[in-house]
Amino acid sequence: MHNGKTILQSERFGLMIMRLCHEIMERNEAGDELYLIGIQTGGVLLAERIYDQLQGMKTDLTLKTGKLDITFYRDDYRRRKEPLQATATELDFLIEGKSVILLDDVLYTGRTIQAAMSAIQSFGRPARVELMVLVDRRFNRQLPIRPDYIGIQVDTPDESYVRVYWQSKDKMDKVRLYSKEISV
Repeated sequence: MHNGKTILQSERFGLMIMRLCHEIMERNEAGDELYLIGIQTGGVLLAERIYDQLQGMKTDLTLKTGKLDITFYRDDYRRRKEPLQATATELDFLIEGKSVILLDDVLYTGRTIQAAMSAIQSFGRPARVELMVLVDRRFNRQLPIRPDYIGIQVDTPDESYVRVYWQSKDKMDKVRLYSKEISV
């Protein structure tokens, strides 16, 4: 295991989630219907956290959540040495004319978001799509993708790896930066 550096601890992690929820409430009117769609797998964990936090805040927003798998929409789908493992897409609604927030844990090159944008078109044409990321690796972008909601920005070299640990999955909330990619 490579040595890593913790860049966000549990307490600040929770505050960041709360801040992101407040930003959603500031940008939307009472009674608005929002569709939170998490990209498998880290984006789903973020979407669930945001949904739970907003529900606890008793907001006047109507919220729906879903899970989006982008495996077959990736531009490197056939370029991998090992086959990619697909996960479930769980969207029990159409998004035609709706406001969608697409969520992912780490924004790196922008290719995952491009694939997600293609994938959601199968469920209708949304009125608007916004992007929320927990970690924005802003200097590593290969595509012109920019998040609307950002938890934290991290300036890292290409060879580093950012890993988000979730209370619901890893028994802790934190973000760590590793000098080389680790197996997750």
